[in-house]
Amino acid sequence: MKSDIHPKYFSEAIISCACGNKMKLGSTKELIEVEICAQCHPYYTGKEKLIDTAGRVDKFKKRLTKASTKPKQRGKARK
Repeated sequence: MKSDIHPKYFSEAIISCACGNKMKLGSTKELIEVEICAQCHPYYTGKEKLIDTAGRVDKFKKRLTKASTKPKQRGKARK
């Protein structure tokens, strides 16, 4: 068996979130930065946050209002 092939393990690694929450866990990295954690994730907090990177929500809302305001046709027109 080879010796010294495993990475160094940090038992007190610090994980910091963009919201300011910090946790201590075991990891092979000493410092880990994340964008969303359990303290700020909408699923766990019950608050709705829309993370919209490409304007998808706005496009969807625009299509939804356009479809609801469009008059409905009743059958085909006869000649």
